[in-house]
Order: sequence, then C-alpha cells, then structure tokens
Amino acid sequence: MTGRYLIYTPVESTRDERRFDKAWRRFAEVCRSLHRDGLNYGVQLNLAGDNPHVLILATGTAKAHRQRATRRVILPPPIPTQRCRDRALEVEWFLPENLARRNNNTPYWNRRPERYQELSAMAEEHLRAELEYWHELEALSGQREHFKPGRADETASADDEVRTDEVAA
Repeated sequence: MTGRYLIYTPVESTRDERRFDKAWRRFAEVCRSLHRDGLNYGVQLNLAGDNPHVLILATGTAKAHRQRATRRVILPPPIPTQRCRDRALEVEWFLPENLARRNNNTPYWNRRPERYQELSAMAEEHLRAELEYWHELEALSGQREHFKPGRADETASADDEVRTDEVAA
C-alpha cells in the first residue's frame, strides 16, 4: 500500500492560530494512525511560499487490529434486605430516645463488640444519617434487579406482582 496525505497549514500562523493548531493536530493524528497500522512513512514540510503544507508519504502493509472486548460492568454482590434491617435496628438502639433499650451485655452485642463501640462513639446526627442510609439501602436492595441492563419492563412489573403476593400472604 502506498498513500499520500496532504495537510495544508495557514500562511501566517500568528494570525490564524486555530487553523494552525488544527492542522498540526491532524498531522499528529495521521502519524499516530500510520504508526498504529505498522506502516512506514516519511514527512516533507513545505512551509514557505503561498501554499504551505505538510506531505506525508506512507508505504507498507497495514497490520490487522485486534477487536477489543466490550467492557462488562460487574455489579457488587447485593446486600441482603435482612442485613439492612438489622443494621437499621442497631442504629435505632443508639438514638437518644432509645437509651433505656441499650444494653451491651446482651448476647447480640457480645458477638459484635466492634459494632457496639463504633455506634456508641457516634454523635446523634451521624446516627440519624446512618439510619437513613440503611433504610434507603433496604429499599434499594429490593429494587436491585430493576437496574440491571437488558431487563424488559414486562419482567420488572412481573417481579412487582410476585413481591406483592409475598407481602400479602
């Protein structure tokens, strides 16, 4: 394969900077493309005269490009709804209005001393924010299937009907 690429540059680069920059970006892109294809190329600069230009002469056989695999989005594993409920309940125990319910000597907290320390050290506004977070996450964990790509609206509403039946039963 033999090819010629002619790129015109403006006569006065100081007057027409945009066209000058555009021409040099085009020159760099053509050279990158030829290099990527494995072609040999030579450059001739003719910047004097009434019609300044850059001439690129390319020779060789272009090598085939490997098709890139489409990038798959991998979702993290879902947080079970029950775990969200448990976390929200834990946070509720530490709110000031539930001070009488709090007891660190229960078997539940004996198994989770780190979580007890973490929650007892939090200020009230942080506890309320965390409670809201776990409530929102609980709501979203039930809707997680709806956000998966490729799901049709028909299957999403079918899931809603099944969920309604489960709640009613």
